[in-house]
Amino acid sequence: MEISNQKFGENAILYSLTNDNGLTMQVTNLGARIVELIVPVKGEQRNIILGFDSAEEYVAKDMYFGATIGRVAGRIKHGSFSIDEHNYQLPISPENGHTLHGGSKSFEARIWEAEIAETSEQVSVVFSYLSPEGENGFPGELQARVTYTLTNNNEWILDYYAKTDQPTLYNPTNHVYFNLTGDMTQPVDQHSLFVDADRFAVVADDTTVTGELRSVTGTPFDFRQPQSMKQVFQTEYEQNRLVDGLDHPFILNQTGFDQAQAMIIAPQKDLTVEMYTDRPAVVIFTAQFGDNGPEVRGQKLVSHGGITLETQVSPGAVEFEGLGDIILRPENPYQSRTIFKIK
Repeated sequence: MEISNQKFGENAILYSLTNDNGLTMQVTNLGARIVELIVPVKGEQRNIILGFDSAEEYVAKDMYFGATIGRVAGRIKHGSFSIDEHNYQLPISPENGHTLHGGSKSFEARIWEAEIAETSEQVSVVFSYLSPEGENGFPGELQARVTYTLTNNNEWILDYYAKTDQPTLYNPTNHVYFNLTGDMTQPVDQHSLFVDADRFAVVADDTTVTGELRSVTGTPFDFRQPQSMKQVFQTEYEQNRLVDGLDHPFILNQTGFDQAQAMIIAPQKDLTVEMYTDRPAVVIFTAQFGDNGPEVRGQKLVSHGGITLETQVSPGAVEFEGLGDIILRPENPYQSRTIFKIK
């Protein structure tokens, strides 16, 4: 195991973690984000995630790429919620009238504290951030921590921990984009996807969830056996046409670490990423930026040039019963784990 660091911007540091198999993960304290995941494949070094070469590029192009998202991943409709009969109003986006990913300049824009932890079988960077009372309208001072670990089993482990001094909302995720070809000029339509989910959350025109959980049976959302991603781009099914692909929560049939809940398979079948999580849902977004995609490491990102696996409680949990509970209370600190295994 090896670890090194270098400047990544005015205040940002880039950490490079390499395991004994030659797999390298680069992470930065800007937004506690993953920047690169470089996998040896048939003699080549293949970077399988979307990212930029400097902190300044993230600020200029897209702050969500690879970042830790919080306090609440996804959209909070109209930015309003209540806890224990107290009503709260968050700042909303002028474009759609909702609060996305915890609001502007949230976790993804902050410089996190970082510490290194290392053993013979794994190396970790522990990122910590103190979110003050009232930040982006959320109640409570929140101490957040996310640990990125690279193991000799070719696992990227994400461990989340948080505690608050008063009831608040908390539903973090990581906004990683995978493209297992390493070629960001190629869409992910030739990738195969497996998701162990019988139901998905229906979204409205503004991509907020409606509260309806629909069976995947007979729809392009059925990935209970590995299927080509083409099916969500070529169909006339209204939920896919609405967002030009996927931008939906899938409700997982089971959680835990005994078997994968999701899997992305490269077009040539030479690389697979397996996802394991204790979260009840995964939001899958297929990077439908159209012609507005940024340049990524010298290449113009095509529409559908990446796919996310954002593990979390489903968006809409503050509005609809049955989607889960994202209220965090002082007496019960938040803990969760997601593992991405590269094979």
